[in-house]
Amino acid sequence: MKVLIVDDEEMIRGVLREYVEFEGGTAFEAADGMQAVRMCRDENFDIILMDVMMPRLDGFSAVKEIKKIKDIPVIMLSARSEEYDKLFGFEIGADDYVTKPFSPKEVMARVHAVLKRRGGEDNNRDVVTYEGLTIDMAGRNVYVDGEKAELTPKEYEILFYFVKNKGIALTREKLLMDVWGFDFYGDDRTVDTHIKMLRSNLKQYRKYIVTLRGLGYKFEV
Repeated sequence: MKVLIVDDEEMIRGVLREYVEFEGGTAFEAADGMQAVRMCRDENFDIILMDVMMPRLDGFSAVKEIKKIKDIPVIMLSARSEEYDKLFGFEIGADDYVTKPFSPKEVMARVHAVLKRRGGEDNNRDVVTYEGLTIDMAGRNVYVDGEKAELTPKEYEILFYFVKNKGIALTREKLLMDVWGFDFYGDDRTVDTHIKMLRSNLKQYRKYIVTLRGLGYKFEV
């Protein structure tokens, strides 16, 4: 379990790091939102613990930028307990919201709950195989019957998002928000066009991407 802890208070980062490492995980630290975004470009994390109030780039803005790059589960940490802040956090893609002061044990319990909810065993595996379709999420490689498929970056993101949400009905709006980002100005046709191209590249394994009439899609194996 690789956890990115983002908080401008060194003491809080240290406490959370201790608990992550005590449970056998690996902790990485960022002191502000800009540093967190840069780290997410270079590293793959299983989950992010993101403070809201930080200098340079606040947590909400950082989450929006990160969601444009990768679909990483996020738990917001904040001293602000107003309902508006919580709702806004969920709107931009946060999976949970914990108000300060918090118990590190509670935070870790929420980490495990989010990881379990966001994908189960497949979410914690770097490589998954369904018949002749092999998806290497860490290496960003996809193989169709042993031959490497040439996907665009956005097609990779869509496929990885499908795998992490296997068996879950996903609306086009949900796909737009989580894969393209909260501030993307597009419409449903953008999703349909990219999925059409992705299906073409997956050849016979396009069958795993099921169209839900009037709703969206589901990755079903």
